[in-house]
Amino acid sequence: MAVAASISRALTRKLRVVEGISSGSNNSVSLPRPWDLPPLPPCYSSFSTSAVPESQPASSSQAAGNERRSGWSKLFLFLPGALTFGLGTWQIFRRQDKIKMLEYRQKRLEMEPLMFNGISPSDGKLDSLEFRRVKCKGFFDEKRSIYLGPRSRSISGVTENGYYVITPLMPIPNSTESMQLPILVNRGWVPRSWKDRSVEDLQSGKQPLATSSVQDSERSSWWRFWSSKHQKVEVNVPAVNPTEVVGVVRGSEKPSIFVPANDPSSCQWFYVDVPAIARATGLPENTVYIEDINENVNPSNPYPVPKDVNTLIRSSVMPQDHLNYTLTWYSLSAAVTFMAFKRLRTKKNHR
Repeated sequence: MAVAASISRALTRKLRVVEGISSGSNNSVSLPRPWDLPPLPPCYSSFSTSAVPESQPASSSQAAGNERRSGWSKLFLFLPGALTFGLGTWQIFRRQDKIKMLEYRQKRLEMEPLMFNGISPSDGKLDSLEFRRVKCKGFFDEKRSIYLGPRSRSISGVTENGYYVITPLMPIPNSTESMQLPILVNRGWVPRSWKDRSVEDLQSGKQPLATSSVQDSERSSWWRFWSSKHQKVEVNVPAVNPTEVVGVVRGSEKPSIFVPANDPSSCQWFYVDVPAIARATGLPENTVYIEDINENVNPSNPYPVPKDVNTLIRSSVMPQDHLNYTLTWYSLSAAVTFMAFKRLRTKKNHR
């Protein structure tokens, strides 16, 4: 009550002064001076002073939040540099793995070729035979060939499109030197015109047959009826041209996302899928697949062109490429880290 009474007396005194001024009286009214006003009550002064510090915790929490956000922003500035540095380090490990893989292939290809007549897919040795040279003897079943591609080949600086021809190599009947089971052989590269001509020949149904005849000791029908001698008849057997293939055992390819899927129904093959090709040619899915590397090409019949051995040692990404990628990622890491430091220094100068 004392507080309210003192406040009301001060307001009343001020109202009187204002009324005197507004009435325009000539009486001189002296305005109260600040030190003439009555002091505020103790409870009011304590209330006013206690209300001020309440804003201090809010300002301190806001400053702490700003510092926390600035700390995260600094970390984000260095994040691209850390990522590119990690990618450069990963390329170093990739380069070491690639060097070991190519050395492994080189050592396998330098071994003496194995005779394939005693090896079967059920032996469980096929995984250990990859990149081993083998010798196979049999005959090609041309009518079941498939064409993989298109594949380009550079000849004297001129690039020509063509295909790889994959043909089943069948065992020779009653031959101890022949292999026991059929295999798939990538015979090499052929031009597009060679493929078209081969397909036309197969569609025409022309197949060379071995000369066969029916030998009768007597020609007369009467004599054949009464004769007790047996007739010698030879069955028509397709002509077999024995072939010895020197190749390298390989597996299926791993296509990239840009390679279309194979379409066996329309005879379109874009990458090597050994089980699918074996099914399309009427062979078991576990059929062995080799790539011909025989360099003894007949000049009169230059196609198919077998693969070069050096191409089997190469890879789509060589160790030198991994080294170039490493230098590129490290350069980017240094550049973005330098920009981050420069950005932070500019902020400090502005402050």
